[in-house]
Amino acid sequence: METPPLVDQHCHGVLRTELGLGTFEAQLIDSEGPPAAGTTFFDTQTGFAVRRWCPPLLGLEPHCAPARYLARRRELGAAETGRLLLRGSGVGAYLVDTGAPGDLDGPEDMALAGDADAFEVVRLELLAEQAADTSGTVAAFLANLGGAVHHAAASAVAFGCGAATGYARALADDPGPPGPGEVRGAAGRWLAGRVRGGAVRDPVLLRHLLWSAVTTGLPLQLHTAQREPGPLTGFVRATAGLGAPLVLLGGYPHHRHAARLAAAYPHVHADLGPALAATGARAAAVLAELLELAPFGKLLFSSGGRHLPELHAVGALVFREALGRVLGGWVSDGAWSWRDADRVAAMLAAGNARRVYRLEGRG
Repeated sequence: METPPLVDQHCHGVLRTELGLGTFEAQLIDSEGPPAAGTTFFDTQTGFAVRRWCPPLLGLEPHCAPARYLARRRELGAAETGRLLLRGSGVGAYLVDTGAPGDLDGPEDMALAGDADAFEVVRLELLAEQAADTSGTVAAFLANLGGAVHHAAASAVAFGCGAATGYARALADDPGPPGPGEVRGAAGRWLAGRVRGGAVRDPVLLRHLLWSAVTTGLPLQLHTAQREPGPLTGFVRATAGLGAPLVLLGGYPHHRHAARLAAAYPHVHADLGPALAATGARAAAVLAELLELAPFGKLLFSSGGRHLPELHAVGALVFREALGRVLGGWVSDGAWSWRDADRVAAMLAAGNARRVYRLEGRG
């Protein structure tokens, strides 16, 4: 299925350092620790997808052994490996969440390595932490935070919020914006008990951050962690009609909930990325599920890539293959025309993201 250059609407930067086998493998999937004794994270759908799609971009045969692949990676070096993988993915623009910890490439580095445009998605908690580190009083903190959000909105394409569990708890009692007194009290408690560099935990302060982002009108990216509608649904309802798009990063297996909310609310959109990248050879089935649940104009491609350029490349290449299988199959069955398949493919690959994030004329 031919598509325009992809817009990767949610990813992180890649690690700048050389990686050994254990360090590389630890980045393949989200896990609280190393693989069980006698096993490997290469024996996952993500691991198999890396071995299928990435070796040819580095001059090797598909499905080569992990040790051979990593030897080739070391031979090329981290920078050249990243350049080959990113440029081989067919991505024309990256929206980079800059809030993740680690020695990671920023948007400018990603643009240079990938020969693509790159834009920043600003993490709200990081703005609060930076404002706290430069403020001596509650009043100064809130003023500095408001200024930081306003300043970020002038250059960023979106805001993001970190772990879903934190803001889910924050929205559980009241999804609406907190009052000024609540915010001052929460800021005072957090600042008083905070060690420099400490993360935002206070639920009222998290709600204040979310609503501060909504008032800018920029898109707000939110991870979905609930299997059932809950606090996030209340926030979705409360923000309807305010002009700020919500983009739900519905990582597998929570993709169905995100797709249902995208179908129900005009300002809500759903992410395709990690649900496909994590399922590898089963990605076409997951994509077909999402296309059953949400209008086609509400779904946006992303790789969900983090730390390893392999994950950016796999996300893009798995998406393209799954798109070809699903839409091409429907054309072969006579259910769709090629013209409609090409049009929808372009929407999912890039058009929807360019519209939601207002990318035309930027870059």
